[in-house]
Amino acid sequence: MAKNNNGVMSENLKYEIARELGVLDTVTNEGWGSVSSRDCGRMVRLAIEIANRTSQK
Repeated sequence: MAKNNNGVMSENLKYEIARELGVLDTVTNEGWGSVSSRDCGRMVRLAIEIANRTSQK
């Protein structure tokens, strides 16, 4: 099955959020699969907050 690369968030935004939440070292050294579920949830929550702020402007 082909991988779908049409993600909602840009790669830049993912890395920016990972940096802000302090998990960028984990992503860089071990990959996205090593990020905990809790941190993934925090990333999603922050991405939603950013999207809401952007859409209200």
